[in-house]
Amino acid sequence: MKTVRQKHEASADLLRLLNEFRRMVNVCIAVGMEENVSSLKTLSLRSYHRLSRGILGYYRLCAISAATGILRNYRKTRKKNPRTRFPYARKLMLTTCYGFKIQNGLLRLPVRPRQYSYVRLNNHTLQVLSGLSVHSVTLTPDLLTISYSKETVETEPEGYVGIDLNLDNITIASTDGTVKTFDLSKATRIKADYRYVKSRFKRNDIRTRTRVFSKYGEKQRNRVQPLLHNVSKSIVEEAKSKRQGIVLERLTGIRRLYRKGNSQSRNYRARMNSWSYGELQRQIEYKARWEGVRVIYVPARDTSKRCSICGYKTLESTQRRLWCPHCGTVLDRDENAARNLAAGGLRFSPNGPPGEAMVEEREPGERDPNPQSRWRQVRSNRSNEDLTEPAETRTRLPARPLDPQQVRSIIRS
Repeated sequence: MKTVRQKHEASADLLRLLNEFRRMVNVCIAVGMEENVSSLKTLSLRSYHRLSRGILGYYRLCAISAATGILRNYRKTRKKNPRTRFPYARKLMLTTCYGFKIQNGLLRLPVRPRQYSYVRLNNHTLQVLSGLSVHSVTLTPDLLTISYSKETVETEPEGYVGIDLNLDNITIASTDGTVKTFDLSKATRIKADYRYVKSRFKRNDIRTRTRVFSKYGEKQRNRVQPLLHNVSKSIVEEAKSKRQGIVLERLTGIRRLYRKGNSQSRNYRARMNSWSYGELQRQIEYKARWEGVRVIYVPARDTSKRCSICGYKTLESTQRRLWCPHCGTVLDRDENAARNLAAGGLRFSPNGPPGEAMVEEREPGERDPNPQSRWRQVRSNRSNEDLTEPAETRTRLPARPLDPQQVRSIIRS
């Protein structure tokens, strides 16, 4: 599901319809708060007869649906903040899934029985919607938003690309040996600049502070979002052209690591909490689904510490390069993590290339007592296949023992 937006100027009939729709939404919200209901079916039974009879029936149903969403969001927010204000729809709006029609470059909306209001669509909107299914229309006095979708068939991937997310860069590694890095340090600097500007705000007025911070937040998003969209688009296009699936990390609980009281500086916590890993994963996922590219989430545990060549779990290190004492490989930590993620996607390819697919060795219905050990063994058996680094670029340590000073010099090189 995607949306396309364009500006428009609402007519007098359309403004009256928007105002009446907002009034119906607020009536439904009041009924839901009074009778403590937030389900769509119950709210429909309790509030439908209270809505205006002069409005078309499907607008009443859409108003009840919009009120249901507002009530559910209110309940979720109230659990975190008991002082949350009473929900109320303030802006003029209209959301409908029924009754509209696009014909001859015009969007036709019924305002009364057999009376219509028309909105002219621009060339960009018509080009985007060409040949696609339109699901819903959302109107405000100056903005038109149209939701649309298309039928996609997920292609069976011939390989996988692992994506390791970091604060300042993204490293991707595919099962064909390709490694690429995208620089996102500009986005980090933009966030730091706006964070500094907001920290210099001295006026102790909560309304003014909220208004100013909202303005700066919008400016920050307008500068950061294009950077994320460019990176996510490049990743999905490359995966589609190579018929590869995308493997993402399942990142959970990261925000809890950077809370106040964790013996971390204020600036460090602010920098880490501004990390847009969730937004970038969301963009990659919906763009991949739109193009029929498979997306898989795997656990992020030990992806940076476990050697992607032999599967040996190394010790925690603060150095950029990872040294494996088992096979002697030296790799960048981010590249190693991306390789491990790409290898993790092979678990979902039972028909993959020989030696790469995870073979089921248990009897039907038998539970695997130790899946981690079997996964480690399969990865060890792939040490000389597609995930290995080319011989001319791979660094090997000699087999004889080295003293700590020699090891540090190799890692820093």
